[in-house]
Amino acid sequence: MIDRVVSKSSVPIRLTEERWAHIAEEHCELAGLRSEVVETVSQPERILLGGDGERLAIREPGEGKHLVVVYREQADDGFIITAFLTRRVR
Repeated sequence: MIDRVVSKSSVPIRLTEERWAHIAEEHCELAGLRSEVVETVSQPERILLGGDGERLAIREPGEGKHLVVVYREQADDGFIITAFLTRRVR
């Protein structure tokens, strides 16, 4: 584990080395933004529910761009699945 943060629901959410490697590799524009990814879970502007029970924490770090962090909460623990930048949020 490389980072841990508390979600808006007061659940500890972890970011593992494996998940960060996936995010930095698949979404290279986020490679230097690990702290922003973790901060988005603790201080989102919005939270949406995904179709399989995951949550999407969303912040707008720049004009017209949204940082989306997908994570899952369990009873007393949770984890980040992935993160990406997008221009559209539905």
